Amino acid sequence: MLAEDNYLVREGVGKLIESEPDLEVAASCADYDALLEAVEAERPDVVVTDIRMPPTGTDEGIRAANELRESHPDLGVVVLSQYSEPAYTLDFLEKGSKGRAYLLKERVSDIGQLAEAIREVARGGSVIDPMVVDALVAARSKASDSPMRLLTPRETEILAEMAQGKNNAAVAASLVLSERAVEKHINSIFSKLALSQEPDVHRRVKAVLLFLAAKSA
Repeated sequence: MLAEDNYLVREGVGKLIESEPDLEVAASCADYDALLEAVEAERPDVVVTDIRMPPTGTDEGIRAANELRESHPDLGVVVLSQYSEPAYTLDFLEKGSKGRAYLLKERVSDIGQLAEAIREVARGGSVIDPMVVDALVAARSKASDSPMRLLTPRETEILAEMAQGKNNAAVAASLVLSERAVEKHINSIFSKLALSQEPDVHRRVKAVLLFLAAKSA
């Protein structure tokens, strides 16, 4: 089954798939709701879907894949994306890689690669585009270079509380620590993040920004 909101792409990919003697497009659709309805009606072996489709044009393909993981655990899903963003890939593979493939759309012209990905997920295997793997490795390397890795678990916990907008007293109450202990930990955080020379308000803001950036990397 094929889900893609762009008519020309949908028709083109459908014809490529049907050029393979062992593959057949049972249905095609253009949005999230139609995708889920077609799966119930047609019971395909594999869904090939774009990531961004109506109604929101954000991550419908990934949300559908995650929902189908629960409702149809043996159904294979091949995601076609213009994006090698690690966040998309990690969301897609959060509950496992069995029966999942993530390919960049630029590869679709190679019907051999797409067809093999379809066959592989139908068998319960997985396929990840090498360029996506490279992006994941780069993101991991970036995260390992972050000064956040220098923080102790307690310091990270305190910084997470600060990220919620809490002052020292509120952090102390939440973590059952004395305010003095919180102050010492925060000073250590500032030192490790090279923020010791900044005014206090700026230090807190910058520390929280670094924390949030590291979480999203």
